[in-house]
Amino acid sequence: MLIVFGIPAALAALALLIAYICYRIAFYAPPRKPADPEAMEIPKGEIYEPFRPRMENWIRQARAMDREDVAITSFDGLTLRGFYYEYAPGAPIELMLHGYRGSSERDMPGGVQRSFACGRSALVVDQRCSGRSEGRTITFGINERRDVLSWVEFMQRRFGPDVKIILTGISMGGATVLMAGGEKLPDCVIGILADCPYSSAKEIMYKVIREMGLPPKISYPFVKLGAYVFGGFHLEETSPQKALEKCALPVIFFHGENDDFVPCEMSRSMYETYTGPKALVTIPAAGHGLSYAVEPERYIRELLAFFGPEASAFPGENAAR
Repeated sequence: MLIVFGIPAALAALALLIAYICYRIAFYAPPRKPADPEAMEIPKGEIYEPFRPRMENWIRQARAMDREDVAITSFDGLTLRGFYYEYAPGAPIELMLHGYRGSSERDMPGGVQRSFACGRSALVVDQRCSGRSEGRTITFGINERRDVLSWVEFMQRRFGPDVKIILTGISMGGATVLMAGGEKLPDCVIGILADCPYSSAKEIMYKVIREMGLPPKISYPFVKLGAYVFGGFHLEETSPQKALEKCALPVIFFHGENDDFVPCEMSRSMYETYTGPKALVTIPAAGHGLSYAVEPERYIRELLAFFGPEASAFPGENAAR
């Protein structure tokens, strides 16, 4: 019998096959067809239907606004793209990241309007493997956090070293900006907004695997192996929870109390353990990613109160919509 590193070759091959299937399901992003310029993608699910008209209106408004098409090259050679919306010259800028297998337009349709209501410009980006950006492997924030650093460098070059930047993300985007907060960032980054983030890739994977009726302790190692062998990254290299141990930035968490995908308890746990400047806002009756859609006025009030006037060009000038 052929033995590979002390393991029968047949078993090793089976383990790799299972790991590859896990990689394809969890991390692989297939080639995308050119987007229909008239289509307006909204997250699927009954919880989003009551908000569809509002979300579609936000998308139409954003498409009609003046915007600059921008692009950077990632540390591993991918072209990443976004749109810059200027509220006013010199205004603070929110760097906005969407969620897992989403896009900037789908997951953050009201993001530009909300940032303007707070007196800030917005740089809304498609993460690697999504929208107009390149890539084939989603890394649950591991490589995406490095992309955040590249976007910050771009913003400093484009708008000057003293530009004020708030890192903003929803779902996986929220987890990503928290992980970026554990890296060495320039002083121009003044805070983080994390909306419905997971506390670690392992914890959210365990939850999904459990909901599939599979044993997480047996299944997860194959997911982790698939990420490493076929995706080229270590799924547990860091996590939002770990990154917060090295973060000193002001962090505001938003989370819907009816979130059945990323439990609200994950934000509560990170908020309780974080020792830096912080706030936690939970929205009753809000499902995953719907905190702003459910209570937009409160969302904006909480943001303005937390970051203060220094994070807004002209606070209070615009009314929440």
